[in-house]
Amino acid sequence: MQKQTFYSNGKLLFTGEYVVLDGAKALAVPTKFGQNLVVHSGSNKEIHWKSFDSDETIWFQDVLTFEEIQFKKIQESNSKIKNTLLEILHQAFIQSPNFLTNSNGYVIESHLTFPRLWGLGTSSTLINNIGQWLQIDAFELLQKSFGGSGYDVACAQNNEPILYAIENGKPTTEIVPFDPPFKQNIHFVYLNKKQSSKSAISNYITKQHRVDKVITKINAITQEVIQVEEGRDFALLMEKHQAIMSDVLETETVKEKLFHDFKGVVKSLGAWGGDFVMVVSKNDPTDYFISKGYTTILSYEEMVL
Repeated sequence: MQKQTFYSNGKLLFTGEYVVLDGAKALAVPTKFGQNLVVHSGSNKEIHWKSFDSDETIWFQDVLTFEEIQFKKIQESNSKIKNTLLEILHQAFIQSPNFLTNSNGYVIESHLTFPRLWGLGTSSTLINNIGQWLQIDAFELLQKSFGGSGYDVACAQNNEPILYAIENGKPTTEIVPFDPPFKQNIHFVYLNKKQSSKSAISNYITKQHRVDKVITKINAITQEVIQVEEGRDFALLMEKHQAIMSDVLETETVKEKLFHDFKGVVKSLGAWGGDFVMVVSKNDPTDYFISKGYTTILSYEEMVL
């Protein structure tokens, strides 16, 4: 087998976090950052796996036997990452048994182009790359292994902004011409900690809110956001979105918690409490955030594909 290389885009969720799980329409954008998967043939009915961070350091490496994958041999002595990988590859085997039955082994490397802790889609880009490699449905692979709404897989597959929703249990993706004329007023700031989307989702589900009315409101905001021409209107919509979700999650907004004196809007993207926030402001917010100890600040142009 010749070397094969696959690539998937990272993601940011502008609207619809959490409620996308319950059928809300979400606006999501692919990022200029992503992950490559490089597959070589191997031997011994094993996969020799190495995962590289964006600075080329290895953050995970292990050997997975075909037997472990086939029979999903999850063991407590394994690293958590190995067990997650076994779950994903076991599901991939269910969807495409040939990749084990017709092979002697593999040597696989995954290479992130963003620092792993940024939370731009380490898992979703991996799942979509495996989907491309084995020519299987990446949404099914995600659903039956890792879980989540799937918007991140949709971003992995698309090079333009998308409207994403789950309708009758099936993912729907629509490309939208979202290219705000005020994008110089939008920045992304990393909150210095990674948020586990798995635990954030289960926390949301335990709240068991009646979200029907909320979904209607969020859908209306999403539709307006796509058409908005003025930065001020966009900022107000983001603020409104934060307030609604703050109610649902019974959690104060990131601005209330960390940046109450900031002149502008700070909106959580995806799981609340970590990863990146979107900042909408008239003036360049860099100095403000650096003074607060947040040094990873990217412009819209630097971040969004």
